[in-house]
Amino acid sequence: EVQLQASGGGLVQAGGSLRLSCVASGRTAADVAIGWFRQSPGKEREGISCINSDGNIYYPDFVKGRFTMSGDIAKNTVYLQMNNLKPEDTAVYYCAVSRVKGSYYHPEFYDYWGQGTLVTVSS
Repeated sequence: EVQLQASGGGLVQAGGSLRLSCVASGRTAADVAIGWFRQSPGKEREGISCINSDGNIYYPDFVKGRFTMSGDIAKNTVYLQMNNLKPEDTAVYYCAVSRVKGSYYHPEFYDYWGQGTLVTVSS
């Protein structure tokens, strides 16, 4: 079974930066993407980025320019560099694995989830 461990969250002032890490174990060739997601209280979980087995990385428009995903899916380790953080970025950040080709960063297509790491951005 796939297990994921996200880390690197914390408290940061607005305008600051954080780098999140995600380590996956138990992945197989059927697991074709790793994604980053976040969820804040009262809101639905939203996708931030993903990397597929070809090494392609995708972002929704709202994070382009501030968040950068990196890493090597084959090595089961990915990162999320977050710059110019804003209070509205406060959320629990999760990494997850998908077995669905073309899942991009849509959470409904992800099967395995880590426990999340809390990011708090103060104003």
